[in-house]
Amino acid sequence: MKTYLLSLGAGLLVGVVYSLLNIRSPAPPVVALVGLLGILLGEQLVPVAKRLLEGHPFTIAVLREECTQHLFGRLPGRSGGDTV
Repeated sequence: MKTYLLSLGAGLLVGVVYSLLNIRSPAPPVVALVGLLGILLGEQLVPVAKRLLEGHPFTIAVLREECTQHLFGRLPGRSGGDTV
């Protein structure tokens, strides 16, 4: 949770600096968020494709711990495991 709060704080600080300098964000917020989602999903294409080529079923290839852990980060209430 601390990481999320630090990220939010950094974003707010950058927003304030942009406002004080009277400049606009380089991309509309929705476009930027969709681009970030594309990056996160794109990072998972190669590992999923490798698992599919190894003969694993689609659901296993997609729902492996490495993919979900990396894509969503450590979810609240989850204990144990490696940290990212």
